[in-house]
Amino acid sequence: MVVLRRLDTLLEPTKAEVLEEVRFQKDEMKAIELDDAPLKAASGYVFFNTSKWTLKQLHATATNNQQILLANVEDYLGGFSDNVKEIIQRFKLLEQMRHMADKQVLLDVLEKFISPYINLTPHLLEDPEGNAMPGLSNLGMGYVFEELIRKFNEENNEEAGEHFTPREVIHLMTHLVFDPIRDRLPPS
Repeated sequence: MVVLRRLDTLLEPTKAEVLEEVRFQKDEMKAIELDDAPLKAASGYVFFNTSKWTLKQLHATATNNQQILLANVEDYLGGFSDNVKEIIQRFKLLEQMRHMADKQVLLDVLEKFISPYINLTPHLLEDPEGNAMPGLSNLGMGYVFEELIRKFNEENNEEAGEHFTPREVIHLMTHLVFDPIRDRLPPS
């Protein structure tokens, strides 16, 4: 969920541009399959989400019906580009979402991750009381993720080192997933 929320915060500012590109490709170009390159350009990253949802919108429009919420979450997860779908699959995120819906806690979990007191963006934000919340760099995001893995593995009595992710791997993953594509596009 931490990784999903980070991806979501990165894509929120360009959501309208991505949805406009989807509309253009479907309505004006009559595309049967969407072309990834313009969608990546619209998102500004090497990934995108073509669903109408963000995690905040999922929470804001949710009812107490976990099955409707789950259907919307499935639509949201299904809208990601293939590279993110692979991450979702490896983390078994869809199965986890279904489990949370069955246990009637999916809405509560979403609420925790969209909290205005948690900043998983790379930008400085303020909490509702006006306190500054520093942005989280890509390297910082790697450290947060590694620390969460360490904590959960300790709770499951994993041996030291079984949860270690080398710094080089974290650096490579953050560059592949989080670096803006705009910096690598040729000038127009």
